[in-house]
Amino acid sequence: MLGLTALALWFDNVTEPLPSSTDSDLYQQPDYIAENISGLRVEYAQSIQHVFHAKKMSHFINQDFTKLNDVDFMYFKPDTPPFRVSANQAEIHENGKNIFLNGNVNAIRGTDQDDKKIIVKTESLHLIPDQEIVKTDQQVMITRLNTTINATGLEFNNKSNTIELLSRVRAVDR
Repeated sequence: MLGLTALALWFDNVTEPLPSSTDSDLYQQPDYIAENISGLRVEYAQSIQHVFHAKKMSHFINQDFTKLNDVDFMYFKPDTPPFRVSANQAEIHENGKNIFLNGNVNAIRGTDQDDKKIIVKTESLHLIPDQEIVKTDQQVMITRLNTTINATGLEFNNKSNTIELLSRVRAVDR
């Protein structure tokens, strides 16, 4: 009888349900996940295309943002060089109005064959697609032709084709 009681107590402890999570814990988890995903957004009136590829996409309903891992963004507009950005991670907020890229961020304006293409490398970038603005307050390295520029902070306006370097600017011409 003692053995049966011990077995019942042990079985009760082993089969005890997991502690229930609070409602807020549920909202910290993604409501959906997609892997190896690509997307295309077209603005037909202006012939603009936004394309993205990501290894993994997770949407978080409570914070209303989407997280992408190993991501590539491409932006195509007539009469403007293509603009491509890749990063280890991106967060998309406000239905794509603000995109925050982090980790090994590389931005290229121009085609691979274009000698005058601009390459920007940094650890963090904030994209504002509707305004065609890219900015950061982090260290950046910009390469074009034989010139390399290092700076802290940058704002790039694709519409006006201007780059504003915010501080600690140093240029080297090879």
